[in-house]
Amino acid sequence: MTQFRSSFSILAATSVSAIALTAALAPAQAQETAQEARVDTIFVTTNRREENIQDVAASVTSLPTESFNAITEGGADILSLAARVPSLYAESSNGRVAPRFYIRGLGNTDFDLAASQPVSIVIDDIVQENVILKSFPLFDLERVEVSRGPQGTLFGRNTTAGIVKFDSVRPGDEQDGYASITFGSLGTVNAQGAINAPLADTLNARISLFTQNREDWIDNAFLGTNDALGGFNEIAGRAQFLWEPNESFDALLNLHGRTFEGTSALFRANILTTGSNSLNSNFDRDTVFFDSTFNNPQEYDSWGSSLTANVYRDGFTFTSITGFEQADGFSLGDIDGGNLTGPGFIPFPSETQDGIDTLEQFTQEFRLASDTANATSWQVGAYFFTSDFEITTLGPNGGFPPPTTVRHRNDLWSIFGQASHQVNAQFQLSGGLRYTSDEKDLQVPQSVIPQADVNVSDEQVSWDVSALYDVNDDVSLFARVARGFRGPTIQARDVAFFGSPSVADSETVLSWEAGFKSEPLGGRARVNGTAFYYTVEDLQLSAVGGAGNLVQLVNAEEGVGYGVELDAEFLVTDNFLVTAGFSWNETELQDPNLEVAPCGSGQCTPLDPDADNDGFVEVDGNPFPQAPDYILSLTARYAIPAASGGEWFVFTDWFWQGRTNLFLYESEEFFSDGNFEGGLRAGYAGNRNGRDWEAALFVRNITDEENLAGGIDFNNNTGFVNDPRVWGVSLRTDLN
Repeated sequence: MTQFRSSFSILAATSVSAIALTAALAPAQAQETAQEARVDTIFVTTNRREENIQDVAASVTSLPTESFNAITEGGADILSLAARVPSLYAESSNGRVAPRFYIRGLGNTDFDLAASQPVSIVIDDIVQENVILKSFPLFDLERVEVSRGPQGTLFGRNTTAGIVKFDSVRPGDEQDGYASITFGSLGTVNAQGAINAPLADTLNARISLFTQNREDWIDNAFLGTNDALGGFNEIAGRAQFLWEPNESFDALLNLHGRTFEGTSALFRANILTTGSNSLNSNFDRDTVFFDSTFNNPQEYDSWGSSLTANVYRDGFTFTSITGFEQADGFSLGDIDGGNLTGPGFIPFPSETQDGIDTLEQFTQEFRLASDTANATSWQVGAYFFTSDFEITTLGPNGGFPPPTTVRHRNDLWSIFGQASHQVNAQFQLSGGLRYTSDEKDLQVPQSVIPQADVNVSDEQVSWDVSALYDVNDDVSLFARVARGFRGPTIQARDVAFFGSPSVADSETVLSWEAGFKSEPLGGRARVNGTAFYYTVEDLQLSAVGGAGNLVQLVNAEEGVGYGVELDAEFLVTDNFLVTAGFSWNETELQDPNLEVAPCGSGQCTPLDPDADNDGFVEVDGNPFPQAPDYILSLTARYAIPAASGGEWFVFTDWFWQGRTNLFLYESEEFFSDGNFEGGLRAGYAGNRNGRDWEAALFVRNITDEENLAGGIDFNNNTGFVNDPRVWGVSLRTDLN
């Protein structure tokens, strides 16, 4: 606690000093005109239409692209969204290629490449179902949205927790673009840019390119190799072509791809001492002690395409969205985090490679939607999804575990409809319904022990009902109840270790929420709040690691979650903007018969009872794994107008994360509490020869926090941590 308070003091002093310094230099004119401005209107597409966020009867947050660019400019990936939005968390034990997301505590800690998640990632209207697809680099974005609670009506199954939605900037009819480059510590060099070009009167194109690079900076002391791990090289691109031959039709073609090569997750042996969750002397951020000569390599490639076509008629629009995604690659890791001589006691070595040999995903959606000119608006549609991929697991140099290949296939179709009715000028009712048929198949073409094929399927109905009441022009109240559905799941990871596949039944969630949307202080502020309560029947969970090193799917009889969320934005002056987000989530497993294996090393201290002395502990009453009990985020931007027409600015961002249990069982070691990080950037933005440009200095993880992010518990107290401090300079210019 003393360390946390000390770090908190540094954090607060840094933020306050930066803001106070610039505020003291502000011209008096800014104060005189302050009352004329309002916070910007935010548009979201949670209901598959562009709407003012204040008119949406649901808990939705839109992360400003400026904030997103700031938190990623040091080389961070999609995981940097963790704790930046109320009730949103993310983590990974697979490095940069397989993120795991959690909303309101609901998520999946399974590291397998076939893991099913209750948070859906949607990029340019295409669901990215596999964990590898979820890690596609994010650049040239128009909006980032987080919709909390079940979204099963318009976005389908596997959204029992919510969705995170990214929309790229679409092609326009003007010649323009941008270019940016970042140079940072640890050999970090990042660049991105886009060119928008009209190709003809009816055809526009936008080409976007992106690259992130970091040199290896971590030594492998056991092998005596310096700068052996920690680096990465990633290149991605997107080409979009928008054809608008007349007012009745348009079509958008999106082609995209990425190639990644770098270091996978860095597991560090025995950095937790028995009886404590504090990092001990075995932890050295710049050094590992791997006996693996491969140094945790990771490589993945993916590409995809989508075609969105709209036909406009009087009173309605017909939309077709077709998507295809493909990926392959592998990741190898020193799982025990060290070698037989240490750090600490490591009873046996463990090194494993997993890879997707081939992954193909095809989606097709048809949607017919009315316009919103009348009191009643509606949309109906059909959705088809199929994916097919093979996963191969093997040990180093053909050793243990022996090469094993499993094949997963998923076929799904659904039909849906939603309607909204404006009862009067103040009151709106909405409701939706979706029927889904979901089928999964598993085959094992290669394994030491022959395995029979596994098939699971289910059909379910999802629905939601919501109401929005405008108290006045600046305050609205809303309520929503929704039922979500996540299809049955097959987990075949243990086949490689002479085990059998496991199956989890479908989970369903019933969620209740109510809240308010407001723009007080004459529109100079936006404050939105939500209180929620949900129950999950047959909650799908993954029992990972522990004694026996199992990866098994289980269903808890029930899970319960409740809490509050708050989003706020304050335009203190025309040049001073502050945003804040807060969430408190309470989650609880409710199943007196649910047991899991605690740590297998004998070096941790389980807190759960083992009533029947069978080596498995009861987890009834425990919080969900990787579910922070609170999240607090803060950003502030202050600008000083310059005589040249530009501005000097300073921007800072911070997050705090409450107690987070890492596994299904509770122990003295495997949890985090009080994690936080902050960033700062300062610079000048101006215009020269008609081109906007910006130059800034930045630092990420400014206090160089060492936060425990996850653990491995099967043969020692292994953990992994966040990224170190990175500082540098960034340059950006418009191209027009």
